[in-house]
Amino acid sequence: MDRVEFSAMKVGNTIVFLCAVMVTTMMKITMGKGIYGALFIFGDSILDVGTNNHFNDSTARADHQYYGVDYPDSVATGRFSNGYNSADLLARYIADYTYSPPPFLSLVDRSGATFLQEILEGANFASAGSGILIDTGHEKYAREQIQQFSTIRGNISESLGKSAANIFLAMSTYIISVGSNDFFEHQHALSLNQTEPEQLIANLTATYSIHLQSLYDLGARKFALIGIPPLGCCPIERFINLTLLQGDGGCVMAMNDLAQAFHASTESLLQNFSSTNQGVVYSLGNTYNTILNFIDNPRANGFRVVETACCGNGTFNAEKKCERGSKLCVNRDEYLFWDEFHPTQAASRQAALTLAYAEGPEFVTPMNFSSLANVFTYP
Repeated sequence: MDRVEFSAMKVGNTIVFLCAVMVTTMMKITMGKGIYGALFIFGDSILDVGTNNHFNDSTARADHQYYGVDYPDSVATGRFSNGYNSADLLARYIADYTYSPPPFLSLVDRSGATFLQEILEGANFASAGSGILIDTGHEKYAREQIQQFSTIRGNISESLGKSAANIFLAMSTYIISVGSNDFFEHQHALSLNQTEPEQLIANLTATYSIHLQSLYDLGARKFALIGIPPLGCCPIERFINLTLLQGDGGCVMAMNDLAQAFHASTESLLQNFSSTNQGVVYSLGNTYNTILNFIDNPRANGFRVVETACCGNGTFNAEKKCERGSKLCVNRDEYLFWDEFHPTQAASRQAALTLAYAEGPEFVTPMNFSSLANVFTYP
């Protein structure tokens, strides 16, 4: 046998061996949902499915009426919605989950076998009030979410073995929504915070990059980022426009300008992040364009009321929080906003469908969330 034939045989045997290893590894990681790993969800109240229920000192909670009025059995689960939220609906559309993976803090009390089975389908770390910077938003929540994921990573590695765990984590999808609270708190603290808008955007982007790098170092490769919506158009901002700013009750354009600037900065961040970290793939949802489209073309998107909250009191139903005794709308599917900040279940559904399936850079780039979830990635 000559050298060429021997080399060909050696290469062929190596390929067979690698394929066998891959099959064995994939059989181990299919303990989760399908062969595409799990869903791990990070961020703020848009994605929180009950994390803050576990914080006795938290003032950002939704485990009371009328939250959850349209959730199965009308249970107030801690979701800032009348029913399902964006985490639930994205999980359904991109990974065929019934609803979002449970909060990490609800899993820690499970027994060993149950805990392992649960985390192999994912976990939700999102916490209402979370932000990126320590002085605008609660940056400690962002750090804690990554620390909690680090704990889960250790459990998965111990169970599957290091190599299989690395593949499993690389194949998983990481959904992130954060930044809105930083802008709201910046606005509310303008008398104390003199940071210029450009510097604020730069600070947020730099810190966001650190958080993404931390997740990458822990094994994340597929990043699905939900961009900042037109914050200035939510009911509380319209109320601020009408009263504090003595305007006409329209959108607060300064807030919308910040949202657009941060989206552009995040897009540049992701381009750089993916070019400097091997194996990274991402999808960035342009939530600004999505929600603004709902506002500008309400009936075409199934809405009738896009300025006033469904649940609350006062002007735009935004002067007081949604709670027992609040004014509650009946036709909730026709409202864009549930309370002074958050979308209704109907709006979350429309937005999730856009993130999951839209084509073209107007709403999502460079691919939609469902395409991202089906990308084969490697450690």
